[in-house]
Amino acid sequence: MTPAETRAESWSESDAAAAPASEPVAPPVGDGAGDRTPGGAAPADGADAPGAAVATGATAAPSGEAGGADGAARPRRWTRRRQDLTVLGLFLLAAVWVTSQIWVDPAGRVASLYSSDPAQVQFFLAHSVRVVLHGEFPFFTEQFNYPDGVNLMANTAILALGIPMVPVTLLFGPAVTFVVLVTLALAGTASAWYFVLSRHVVRSPLAAAVGGWFCGFSPAMLSHANWHPNIISQFLLPFIVWRVLVITRSRRPWRDGALLALMVTAQAFINEEILLFTALACGVFLLAVLAQRPALWSAAWRPLAKALAICTVLAGSLLAYPLYVQFAGPMAYHGLSDAVRDYGNDIAAFFAPGSPTIGGDERANVNLAPNYSEENAFFGWSLALIAVGIVAWLRREMLVRALAATGVFFAVLSLGERVSWWDRELFTGPWEWLVRLPLLDAVVPTRFGLITSVVVGILLALAVERSRTLPVERRTLRTLTVAGLVLALLPIAPMPLKVTSRPPVPDFITADRWRGYVGEDQTLVPIPVPNMGHTHGMRWAASTNLDFKIPGGYFLAPRNGNTGDPGRFGGRPSGVGRLLEEVASTGRIPKLDDRQRRRSLDELRHWRAAILVLPVGQHHSEQLRRTVEQLVGPGRRELDVWVWDVRALTDQPT
Repeated sequence: MTPAETRAESWSESDAAAAPASEPVAPPVGDGAGDRTPGGAAPADGADAPGAAVATGATAAPSGEAGGADGAARPRRWTRRRQDLTVLGLFLLAAVWVTSQIWVDPAGRVASLYSSDPAQVQFFLAHSVRVVLHGEFPFFTEQFNYPDGVNLMANTAILALGIPMVPVTLLFGPAVTFVVLVTLALAGTASAWYFVLSRHVVRSPLAAAVGGWFCGFSPAMLSHANWHPNIISQFLLPFIVWRVLVITRSRRPWRDGALLALMVTAQAFINEEILLFTALACGVFLLAVLAQRPALWSAAWRPLAKALAICTVLAGSLLAYPLYVQFAGPMAYHGLSDAVRDYGNDIAAFFAPGSPTIGGDERANVNLAPNYSEENAFFGWSLALIAVGIVAWLRREMLVRALAATGVFFAVLSLGERVSWWDRELFTGPWEWLVRLPLLDAVVPTRFGLITSVVVGILLALAVERSRTLPVERRTLRTLTVAGLVLALLPIAPMPLKVTSRPPVPDFITADRWRGYVGEDQTLVPIPVPNMGHTHGMRWAASTNLDFKIPGGYFLAPRNGNTGDPGRFGGRPSGVGRLLEEVASTGRIPKLDDRQRRRSLDELRHWRAAILVLPVGQHHSEQLRRTVEQLVGPGRRELDVWVWDVRALTDQPT
């Protein structure tokens, strides 16, 4: 039986029922005459493969045309190119709107409530500069947490984003690069989903735009936009998903597997967790399709096996050494810190609007998510009910049933180890039995909600597309469609991210006055010592493209400093670090004895400290200054900082 015959045979009566009554019933997208890439007009392979645009009931409309409710073609008004550019422009404007408050002053503003992750990302962006300009090893660095260093492959160093952005970082600094990445990630993700949906799943530009909009600007994406450009940079994912579905019918499986391998490799250097989510979602979706149509397996397994084999070999070869460094190299850890391993969504979070949306309420959401950067559900009541209604309405379509199964599966996993309702624990969740499995032990479960968000976006696109088949007058149909979209999306429409000011990088750093003190193998010690809650010192280093080393920092490392230990935030515990952090937090000046002074000096020698630097405007700066004077003696004010030159105390004998 030929692929075309198989497609025709496998297209069910339920799929036919979804097509407009006045249009000829045709098999799903594709004609079996050869495959085209996602940029082509229509896919040929995999049209009725598990998960392809399996039940759309029609191919993409010709450029600039769209069938009306009666199936007649409307006059050409806009070319496909003009439609695409308009949609992409609107997405970009929306992304600029979301980040507008940070654009006012990228170096002096940061998303409110929590500022550590942006400082870490800026540090990684500066590391990319060193990789390009100085040929520095990309997967490990000693520029922070000196002398132990940090395993960057185990810390999402976003090399695939940072390296292309090196010119921007050099010209404008890592703070500007950060907000550029967030803006482009939101607009790029929405645009990528629009492109794939409009070419391969639906033929209505409006339907594709709605689906792309939600995939790019969902409450979960807006939440991560505050701090995680690596998580919201999902512009490769629609193409990865499409290629996975195409290879189930591919006539060129070796070529398609190689293309998939290149995209997988690139995504691995953006965010491996999101790549793992994509693989899991594709697997669950394909299983949901095959459970409904087992006969598809006989035609799909050969090209699928060939393509996945070449993908595994090629991507495995490209990623073998980086993954070796990640899992077996210095400062590698196995499993996440206990602080985040049990992060899960509250069931009520699925019915509340996200904090960064027009209907959001930070106070109401405070106990529904682990923190404001992890609001991975938050669809709001109206959209949650509409999504259920879409599934009920289109339940006869295999595609919709498979999507629903995938969305529900990952929504359940996102609840974490303990299922709760309005912060009241109900029972143990299935994640309790999965959390210790290899790879899954490094997953933050609440983020499975990101998969459910994509499913909802595709369901919205399908609903808008299928609404054209309703037996109502065209004007009424438009009114109902617009009303439904407003009801679903207005309560969760994005608002500009809330920001707070942060202290500028000291003039002592920007004027390069530190260079007169710090040698190549010495460190500059910011006060307080950098850690998860105090990351300003990391921004200082990033502003110089990491020309000096610092101790401590915000990163994940093995708990006891031994490769293979469970992960924790920060490096080895530091006595002087804890001491200064407590003073910075409480303002209380401790009385130190000789034993504490000797221990602190030992730590400074271990760090090969050259100078200690305390900004004059630091919170509780006077208490911190007096505490440091108990440790190493009087300091000297230089420009806008206090400086303690400790080289005479810390120089190691040669």
